[in-house]
Amino acid sequence: MLKRRTGFMSFGRLQHCKSLRLVFFLVLYVSSVSVSGASEQPDKSKYITVNEIESGMTGYCLTCLKGTEAEKFDLEVVSIVFNMNPGRDAILVKVNDERFIHAGVIAGCSGSPVYIDSRLAGAMAFGWSNSKDPIYGVTPIEYMLKAGKGNDSQKESGDQLYGNFFDYSRPINFAEVDRQFKSFVESRSRFVGGMPALRCPIAISGLSGSVVEQLDSELEPFGLMAVSGPGGGLLSAGGASQNRTETKQSAQLKPGASLLVPLVTGDMTMTVTGTTTEVVGDDVYGFGHSFLGYGPVDLPMATGEIHTVIASRVRSFKIASMHNIVGALKADEAAAIIGRIGAEAYMFPMTVKVDRYNDTEQRTFNCRLAYNRLLTPSMIGAVIRGAALYLGDLPLDNMLEYKVSIDVDGIEPITFENVSTGIGFSDVFIETVNSIRLFMNNPFKEVRIGSINADIRIRAKDISSHIWSVQLSDSKVKAGQQVDVEVILESVLSPKKRYQYNLKIPENLKPGKYDLVICGAGEYLRFLKSAVPYRFVAKNFETLIEAMREILAMERDKLYCILVLPPGGIVLERAELSDLPATKSLILGDAKRTLATQPYQHWIEKSLKTGTIITDRKVLNITVEE
Repeated sequence: MLKRRTGFMSFGRLQHCKSLRLVFFLVLYVSSVSVSGASEQPDKSKYITVNEIESGMTGYCLTCLKGTEAEKFDLEVVSIVFNMNPGRDAILVKVNDERFIHAGVIAGCSGSPVYIDSRLAGAMAFGWSNSKDPIYGVTPIEYMLKAGKGNDSQKESGDQLYGNFFDYSRPINFAEVDRQFKSFVESRSRFVGGMPALRCPIAISGLSGSVVEQLDSELEPFGLMAVSGPGGGLLSAGGASQNRTETKQSAQLKPGASLLVPLVTGDMTMTVTGTTTEVVGDDVYGFGHSFLGYGPVDLPMATGEIHTVIASRVRSFKIASMHNIVGALKADEAAAIIGRIGAEAYMFPMTVKVDRYNDTEQRTFNCRLAYNRLLTPSMIGAVIRGAALYLGDLPLDNMLEYKVSIDVDGIEPITFENVSTGIGFSDVFIETVNSIRLFMNNPFKEVRIGSINADIRIRAKDISSHIWSVQLSDSKVKAGQQVDVEVILESVLSPKKRYQYNLKIPENLKPGKYDLVICGAGEYLRFLKSAVPYRFVAKNFETLIEAMREILAMERDKLYCILVLPPGGIVLERAELSDLPATKSLILGDAKRTLATQPYQHWIEKSLKTGTIITDRKVLNITVEE
């Protein structure tokens, strides 16, 4: 309103303008703003605005505490909090029903519509989990109905609005990618005007308690709380299948009914629980606060059933299960999420096969996952952990062999296989999850995961080893001669094993001392990132794929022998001119040139398959004499 009044007041100051045409168009513009602004006002016969609400007024909310049908719960207005967020007010209400008094603030009530004077006032959106009284903050309906209607809401993918939280200027390191993502997630705020938004329960089935607990800590910054719950359908006793089908078909998205967001379906399920606030045509409004909070999204939207409310002194929550996917979320903003009935969100298949030491057969888990930059990688990790631990935790002595294939649209599938020991499924988890994070969040090209397939074999043994000794046939040699290297590895509960290398000293190698490094795959990868870091830096999508393939191809059960030689030649960006004469290298390395250059590091390497994972390294000196 302030802009409109200012516009009319400025008319008098424009009377001396040379062109009356300008004034004419200004009047038309102000009139159009007034008309459009008036058209956006909520229907006063259906909706009540904050300006009409006062403390002490009574009303009711609609929500579902059991089954599929919403119930009425009496409430009273405690107060109006003006300017809780800049330009946004909120309504505080207290629910007087005994069930709410017993449970307090209930997670899963996000979006429950509040009616005052028989008109929709808004949706329950925030509260205090340790509060003795069931006091809720309500997001006014006028804010919710405006969500998803911004001028830029359809111009760019909401996934792009978070930018890139990974550092692509350094060599790719999966452990660092994991750290950077966690740092980004921890910086997120799930508060509404300084007050905690109601956490939405994410009901999980098919996963062990330890996996659910770990997932809960990962999802907490997103305003989600992971709880063990039923699967994707109703829980019913035998002979009730017909009633179950009828109930699933009758469940609808309407004010007060459960609004679910299934992130994983199939043999494992992960379903976010909230409440429908309003339905306008095919548009569904819910939650009263953001889900992920970055504009356009594409996530499945489903009906469901509430089985019960778990009352807790710390945080009470609803337990729900999904019925049918009936549409897709299309907008996710501060005041609401908005879905479209009949729309279809993209989901992709994931299959995990597990062969465990304590099982008589191989198990196969089939799931479908929603596609989201922030949540999908965590869901993938949970599916892997859940499949690996379906018969309990791993023994202290453990060995995993795994093969993973990630189908990405537009490129050859990313396939890698490896082995790990003593650390459970950390390696397969870190490599798979963070590969997906890098794909989905890369700044170069929008990509889509087509499918994921993983084969995991678990054995109750430790295959780690360390270098017991290294012997050289001669530590002083001449250029062109051969050096015999004998390495003895000591493994857990196994006899020592001997391995031999034969290294030929280059004919033209200058006299001097040179390092001979004996190590496992971890130390070998660190050497490569130091010697040729440009191979692991992503300058574009193609080099991102190349770097990831090289890292994932590193065989962990090998013994590596590296003779480090003097640098020679030059590297232009990623082009290796290893045999370039020194004079030309000097010219190309001129600081005035725009291309990034560095000397090319030479080395000789040999590797042997050992079937063990070497945890240390040894460095010896070889002296090349005149």
